[in-house]
Amino acid sequence: MIPADIEWRVSAEQVPYADSLAAMEARAAAVAAGDARELVWLLEHPPVYTGGTSADPAELIDPRFPVVQTGRGGRYTYHGPGQRVGYLVLDLNRRGRDVRCFIHELENWLVATLADFGIAARAESGRVGIWTGHGAAEAKIGAIGVRVKRWVTLHGFAINLDPDLAHFGGIVPCGLADYAVTSAAALGKTISVEAFDTALAAHLPDFLDALSAHEKRLEQHRISV
Repeated sequence: MIPADIEWRVSAEQVPYADSLAAMEARAAAVAAGDARELVWLLEHPPVYTGGTSADPAELIDPRFPVVQTGRGGRYTYHGPGQRVGYLVLDLNRRGRDVRCFIHELENWLVATLADFGIAARAESGRVGIWTGHGAAEAKIGAIGVRVKRWVTLHGFAINLDPDLAHFGGIVPCGLADYAVTSAAALGKTISVEAFDTALAAHLPDFLDALSAHEKRLEQHRISV
């Protein structure tokens, strides 16, 4: 299921956020130079708050955990135990130079994966991330934040399997004060990281095929104009 040109890496131990950031930066530079394979890296962090390029200091309510400023898009988010984080170092030079399409297909990948566990998740226009429920029950189960450097992606997603949801109380998650945060466990679903990783791997080809199909459409458009 995993193409030979992509490394599928799973870290069994928690990875400090700063270490993962340095590793991603180095890998992205190597991918851009043609010296390394692309990477999908699944891991868990010790508790940390991270600020994206649009982070508002007023939304850092209670910095009870380390705070790291990072180059990804978005505002403040939380990472910690019970959350499955996926970092994607993919070369959009060969998978379509369209960041909006990349995020859209990433959302579709995560929605399809959650559906395997009976969670009806979705993307919402104007609100990047993965959502469940409607009305008073609407809540965010997954965050997405990416950076693109020389058309190579960094960062990725975080899906709440069973984190301590109280830890999100130190920030305004993604700047969306009017929406709750939820998890698979809070929705009554017990999902092991191993089962979630297996489901992600099963849907990876569809994600990559969707990017390739979009790139072909872009190429046809370039030829026709």
